Amino acid sequence: MSGLPVRVRVPARRRAAARPAARGFAYLWTLLLVAFMGVGLVVTSGLFATAARRDKERELIFIGHEFRAAIERYHNAGGNGAINGQNQYPLRLEGLLKDPRFANPRRHLRRLYADPISGKAEWGLVLQQGRIVGVHSLSAKTPLKQDNFDQDDAALRRKARYADWLFTYPADLFTPAKDGEKITLGGAPAAVPARQN
Repeated sequence: MSGLPVRVRVPARRRAAARPAARGFAYLWTLLLVAFMGVGLVVTSGLFATAARRDKERELIFIGHEFRAAIERYHNAGGNGAINGQNQYPLRLEGLLKDPRFANPRRHLRRLYADPISGKAEWGLVLQQGRIVGVHSLSAKTPLKQDNFDQDDAALRRKARYADWLFTYPADLFTPAKDGEKITLGGAPAAVPARQN
């Protein structure tokens, strides 16, 4: 009988007592794994949301530049639309799509962009003497980007809301007054941004 394995009988009570302890340990590890995965998902979703918001800010700045360039082209096109030799700003945003001052259509903007922050095709208008000199977002959210803007966008620094980001032509049309006063235009109170319907 030397080659045959020997079976030792373990009482049933001992076998039953050993299994629940092993099951409890595996259950504890599974709970910890699920908890760590949950924390990882929360952190990842927060990073993704911040990255998506930064992308929307970059898109808003790009679209603001497009509007600024289109207003500049409209203003400088002059031609038959110049009154007393002075260039004009558009009366409506649609005038940037098809300039009504010319017989042959001139397009200063390809399309009216939607505001990437609000997701709507509505823009606040910055008016001067009833004409559009710029646009701004209607969103009251706080921007993530507060500094390190290009020279043309220096006025966007440290703004409390996206609605305060004004994209005007010329870029330095509105300059902040000293001592924290409201934005002024050549020493006079600034034009009140109007909402386009």
